Amino acid sequence: MNIPIYPGSSSFFPGQTPFGFYDNEAQFQTDADKVALFCARRLGYPIMEVELQDVNFYAAFEEAITTYGNEVYANQIYQNYLDIEGSSTGSNLNQGVIQPNFSHIVRVSQQYAEEAGTGGNVEWRRGLLPLTSSVQDYDMNQWAIDNGIASGDIEIKRIFHEAPPSIVKFFDPYAGTGTGMINMLDSFGWGNYSPAINFVLMPLNFDLQRIQQIELNDQIRKSNYSFEITNNKLRIFPMPNGSVPNLLFQYILKSERNVPIVPNSTGQISNVSNAPYANPTYTRINSVGRQWIFEYTLALCKEMLGYIRGKYSTVPIPGSEVTLNQAELTSAATAEKNALIERLRAYLESTSRDKLMERKSNEADYRMKELNMVAYPIYIG
Repeated sequence: MNIPIYPGSSSFFPGQTPFGFYDNEAQFQTDADKVALFCARRLGYPIMEVELQDVNFYAAFEEAITTYGNEVYANQIYQNYLDIEGSSTGSNLNQGVIQPNFSHIVRVSQQYAEEAGTGGNVEWRRGLLPLTSSVQDYDMNQWAIDNGIASGDIEIKRIFHEAPPSIVKFFDPYAGTGTGMINMLDSFGWGNYSPAINFVLMPLNFDLQRIQQIELNDQIRKSNYSFEITNNKLRIFPMPNGSVPNLLFQYILKSERNVPIVPNSTGQISNVSNAPYANPTYTRINSVGRQWIFEYTLALCKEMLGYIRGKYSTVPIPGSEVTLNQAELTSAATAEKNALIERLRAYLESTSRDKLMERKSNEADYRMKELNMVAYPIYIG
């Protein structure tokens, strides 16, 4: 059977590529036939026949563009993933400029705020524990079960079992009353003034020391209000007696804190697989990128031609036989493809954010060294 091969020219129309990613772009339609001719001539046409058809060249051209886009956008995801994580998957990022932000830092800091009760995604709940006279020890897990919560699921965050605040026992430093204050005011000659307008402004560290003095006095000389809690077993001090109120406390549910999924995050970027990068628009690829695509297309065509010629190692002809160059084609194609990929990745890495900032820093250092070599003028005035 005589299978038609590349005749030396072609005419592309949409639908001739395997996926049709770029078939409707006018620039792709124009370049498809040019790339086919370029690859055929690089493979030896017209001196040698090239056992490929136009659709083979088109398929290689489409794959080369897609490979180029994959490498470029994979590098973008690598450089910017923390900045795009959590954003919508519905927006195409191909032509967007990624702006660095603190979203990932805020998400981490919210968990610390959650433990401190100042933010986060876990609700701090409130509960009332009935106290019993002459009973110091209480099982908070049993309280949870009595209130329809799984045993061990609560974590106590705060217990409101405190003595009256020390400030209520604190002598107001602004009031001009008290023996010490009156003597002080007299020494300044202000003793005859109305107490309503007499005051002495004391430094804040004086206030703090007085409050600490009152708290330490209550703790040592009195039955200080305090508590111990271990494994949700609560012991309160002093022992309740007589008429005792309910004990107010705050707690969280461990089951809510242990949920790793951010609430309402459906439809957001969660991993590199759903970062909204699409295949590139061929028309917008510059000449640098297109040259890489042309060379990669040639390597793919060389690989395909090697596979085709590898079906027969030799071809008999009258009086002799012809040895085909399948091995050379496939080995050369593999080497060229790897070299092109490495070259593109090195180029993308050299234009990454950290490399560009390092280059700018070095440029600034060299500029300062150059300026330091300039003679300083002497002004006489």
